[in-house]
Amino acid sequence: MWKKLLLGPRPSNEAVENPLYNGIDRGRLPVHTAIIMDGNGRWAEGRGLLRTAGHTAGVDALKQVLKVAIDLELPALTVYAFSTENWKRPHTEVDFLMRLFVDYLTKEIDEMDEDNVKLRFLGRMDELSPALKDLARVAVERMKDNTGVCFNVAMNYGGKDEILRATREIARRAQARALSPEDVDEKLFESCLDTEGLPPVDFVIRTSGDMRLSNYLLWQAAYAEFWFTDTNWPDFTPACFVEALKDFGKRKRRFGGLKNK
Repeated sequence: MWKKLLLGPRPSNEAVENPLYNGIDRGRLPVHTAIIMDGNGRWAEGRGLLRTAGHTAGVDALKQVLKVAIDLELPALTVYAFSTENWKRPHTEVDFLMRLFVDYLTKEIDEMDEDNVKLRFLGRMDELSPALKDLARVAVERMKDNTGVCFNVAMNYGGKDEILRATREIARRAQARALSPEDVDEKLFESCLDTEGLPPVDFVIRTSGDMRLSNYLLWQAAYAEFWFTDTNWPDFTPACFVEALKDFGKRKRRFGGLKNK
């Protein structure tokens, strides 16, 4: 159902079949994939490079993964680009990341638009640099009517922070007598989240060996399948992504019941 709602007609320049995708059951692909792109710094340090080199390499990996999502018509892809906790990093690294995000958007906006990508940002964008905020606003507006992959970038995002912001919004409505306690249900709560209108996350991928959510999409990933790899994000190739998607297709999802959905 979600796939039909999120994806419109396929563009006329349909992707040529790629042997890389052989063996994928396209009827059992995730509807909403969320990726924790971890390991940029470790990748760089392992090569005797500055951490910033790892972030630059990570952007290249993201572009390749997005292309796979486009080719396979994944309805939604959400990536963890910058968390609310990442502000604790050295100022030089944070400043570099902000400039890198601006450079990425500037270089990729045309191609994403041509690929029918619908871009969206999650998190507290008001706290980011003016240049990044302005560019993000322009990019989102430009691609708002696209009907391809819904590409969501979690920027200055934290799952706990998102839930608190949603709770405050509901409290404000209640204080204004716009709703009663009985009106508060999952549908209302989800309408106050950054992911309003998106399907639940059904697949979470995390690179670089750690096995935790790290405050990422805590509400949305309640019934998600998880896939972990020791591979650092810059080394996460399209083949790695396809391997993860194939594994997801073999999972039996019961949602607390006894039969596979």
